[in-house]
Amino acid sequence: MTTGAPLLPPTRGRSRARTLIPLGLAAWLVLEIWLLALVADAASALAVLALLVAAGALGAAVVKRAGRRAFTALTETLQQQRTGGAPAADGKGGTGNGMLMLGGLLLMLPGLVSDVLGLLLLLPPVRTAAARFAERALDRRVGTVLRQARIHRPDGKVVPGEVIRDASGDPADPRGTRPPLTP
Repeated sequence: MTTGAPLLPPTRGRSRARTLIPLGLAAWLVLEIWLLALVADAASALAVLALLVAAGALGAAVVKRAGRRAFTALTETLQQQRTGGAPAADGKGGTGNGMLMLGGLLLMLPGLVSDVLGLLLLLPPVRTAAARFAERALDRRVGTVLRQARIHRPDGKVVPGEVIRDASGDPADPRGTRPPLTP
């Protein structure tokens, strides 16, 4: 019996990221628990609890401060656009807020490895380097996706072309005005 539904494309199996991310998370959790047990054995369970609570409070304060900075930068930008002024070039406009928030979130997670990574992201040089690395990785990924999004003919060749719109044509007409054909 046929339903008329198109056949699904053949699957390639699991991607490497879908395999390695759960394994990495499991290894990270085991490492965090092992380190907490080691520190609790060396100091005391009360000291570990105090350390986790202090790191969580510091992380919450960092996230709150970074969120306020981002909101302030957003409202200033919107006010400048409304008044028609040029954006201020003071160099502080929201840079590093994402990495600062990530550092705060890592501090709020219970565990010593995440606390160390969160504290490292609070340092401006580390935060800047991490932001540059993330930006380059994202640019590479977006570039790969854009290269894959090209239109191909059945023989595998890329279809060249460009879209030309006449400025004097009706904007509601997607075809625009075309010049008459001459034989």
